[in-house]
This record gives sequence, structure tokens and C-alpha cells, in this order.
Amino acid sequence: MATKVAVIQFPGTNCEFDVAEVVSSLGGEPQIVFHDDSSLHGADAVIIAGGFAHGDYLRPGAIARFSPVMEPIRSFANDGGPVVGICNGFQVLTEARLLPGALQKNAHLKFKCQMVDLRVDSTNSVLTSEAELGQVVRMPINHFEGNYTCSSETLAELQSEDRVVLRYVDNPNGSIDDIAGICNEGRNVVGLMPHPERASHELLGSNDGLVLMQSVLAAAGLAVPV
Repeated sequence: MATKVAVIQFPGTNCEFDVAEVVSSLGGEPQIVFHDDSSLHGADAVIIAGGFAHGDYLRPGAIARFSPVMEPIRSFANDGGPVVGICNGFQVLTEARLLPGALQKNAHLKFKCQMVDLRVDSTNSVLTSEAELGQVVRMPINHFEGNYTCSSETLAELQSEDRVVLRYVDNPNGSIDDIAGICNEGRNVVGLMPHPERASHELLGSNDGLVLMQSVLAAAGLAVPV
């Protein structure tokens, strides 16, 4: 049976088809699910794609968290299902309180569109299980509000519980503790600002994102080639 991945689409999402293409290339079955849908249609994993949900009015992800699709996503996550939010998807997950903290404007108030190096600092998550601890992967960022912030108490929890899964090697946006990606306590919900789906082929400048996408599919039950 095919491994189904619900790729969530909000008004303003612009990376859903990139995600779907990579999922399909790795053997999964992507399904675009619009934000007003109240069902995930039997999905084995959920990926909230990047873009500008609802135009990023108010705050990025602040309006999207009220969409009907967020209720089945919340239930799916609470049941242990793998949920990953990429860029704007990360912002949506924090606004929906499925992940702690928030994303604020980049340091120096500049939009960042560049390749960055990331270090895998935990392999105990649905996004990094197929990677190696300490592995450095290269992929693009494309954001204005990707500067992760949280309280000192939350940061201490993230650090002590091994929940910072990715860190920037050279911090591009001012994120606290160089954080590029975090997971929840159950390790099945992960948010990251860089775009692994845009680092899926050497012609794109890097295929380092494949190991992260493979991890999501493995968490959904798809056998990963040795």
C-alpha cells in the first residue's frame, strides 16, 4: 500500500508542488490538501509547505492556525503521526502551539535568500532519523521572519531534551542558539526554516535535503533504500 503524505496548501502557499514532487520521487504518494478541508484523507504523514499563508497578514501563520485543516492535523499529531512544517509551515506550527516559541523578523531586518549549512544535532526525530549525528547538510533559506525565539525556560527545555534537531553553522538570521529546526516532546512534530525540498537534486545546487525527506517517509512507514 502506498505511503500517503498530505501536503497542506493555504492561500499563498508556494512550495506545495515542490514538496509533492520530492515525495513522489522517493516513492511516496503526495496528496495536496487545501486549508478548508476537515480531513487528511488517511494520510500517513503531513507536510505543511512553505510560502506566505494568507499573505502573512497579521503575523506569518497567525491566520492559518484557524483553518479547518488544523484540527485534523492537531489530532494526527497528538496520536503520534509525523508532521513537518517547512518555513511558513514552521511558523504555522508555532502559531498553532504544536511547537513552542515563535519566528520573528530576521536580524538587521533583511530578507534572506541564500544557501546555508546546517548541522544535524539530533537524529531522534521524524525529520532527521535517517541522517547522521553531526552531519552537515546544505540547503536554501528564503524568509524574512525566520529568526527563532523563545523564553529562556523553553530554550533550556529544548536543549536538555535534545529537541534542537538542526542548527545553522553560520547563523544567517539571528535565531537564538543558532536554531534552524526543533521538535516537540513526542519527537513527531518538527519545524524548520530551510527548504529540504529545494535541495533535492544536484542540478538545484544540492541534494542534501533528500535525507530529511527520506526520514519523514520512513517515519510514515515507507522503507528507505539501503
